[in-house]
Amino acid sequence: QVQLEESGGGLVQAGGSLRLSCTASGRTLNINVIGWFRQALGKEREFVAAIRRYSGITTYPDSMKERFIISRDSDGNKAYLQMNTLKPEDTAIYYCAAGRSSLPEATPEDFTCWGQGTQVTVSS
Repeated sequence: QVQLEESGGGLVQAGGSLRLSCTASGRTLNINVIGWFRQALGKEREFVAAIRRYSGITTYPDSMKERFIISRDSDGNKAYLQMNTLKPEDTAIYYCAAGRSSLPEATPEDFTCWGQGTQVTVSS
């Protein structure tokens, strides 16, 4: 079993930046992708970004490419989400997720393990 722990959420003013961190532990040999999702109050969960642990190949939906950047450490056990030029509509709980992908680019369906989430609030 893989455990995921997020950190770095908080309150930020519109236009500001935040960096989220995710640490994977446990049976990490079972995963080859780590990603971020978010869920705003009353809305469906939304895919934000993903990165393959070993190759570093990243995947973003078009709506996230401009302001969000995912990265990882050299071991692939930590992933980061750099969020820039934040907007009030970015307010959500951000979840780290992990799984296995058979394709070079991960898809939302690849993720089977989830962290508890970290709250990001962007004030106007």
